[in-house]
Amino acid sequence: MISIRQLDFRYPRGGFRLQVSALEVRAGERVAVVGASGSGKTTLLDLIAGIRNPRAGAITVAGNLLADFSDASLRDFRICQIGLIFQAFELLEYLTVRDNILLPYRLGPTLQRPGDPDTRVEKLAAETGIAARLDRLPEQLSQGERQRAAICRALITAPGLILADEPTGNLDPENKQRVLALLLEQVANHGATLVMVTHDHDLLKPFDRVLDMRDFHAGDPT
Repeated sequence: MISIRQLDFRYPRGGFRLQVSALEVRAGERVAVVGASGSGKTTLLDLIAGIRNPRAGAITVAGNLLADFSDASLRDFRICQIGLIFQAFELLEYLTVRDNILLPYRLGPTLQRPGDPDTRVEKLAAETGIAARLDRLPEQLSQGERQRAAICRALITAPGLILADEPTGNLDPENKQRVLALLLEQVANHGATLVMVTHDHDLLKPFDRVLDMRDFHAGDPT
């Protein structure tokens, strides 16, 4: 699913540097990424998603070399193939929770739908405990509810790859376990691959592998 070779990334105005000589993530694998703040965890996810570009090296996702895509093609690939869970949620404040979850279908009109999207919204919202919040705006939600809405949006298209940046960071212990169970269910039911950044070492047991950013040659944090 993911192959990285001789990657070298640096921020233009900072001392941060990330070097990955080789990294492979198999299809269907559940991988957790751990490391100190500023060690490059989010940057690694951004590189895999094609949100950032390396100075050198090759990143292949689902058999596609990201460097071969135009900006438009990469955007379409990301919408169709990758479920992104951002640390800052990235919900649109003028859309209801329901419309935020359905946003990938607005952005990718040719996206194939796994069943009826409206039914899937209801199912995901019930599983994450926000069924009663679907017609509210993001400003009317708690931080934990906003996070669960962002998770539903990432799962709505049943993507082959889920990149999750601290998806349980703002949740209480009960909802933390519920959300992790939902992500793992997505992996199992759809043969998806999960790469999840977390600071919570209590969540690592269900994962097939743990990547520690100390194993990569990273420069000064930013």
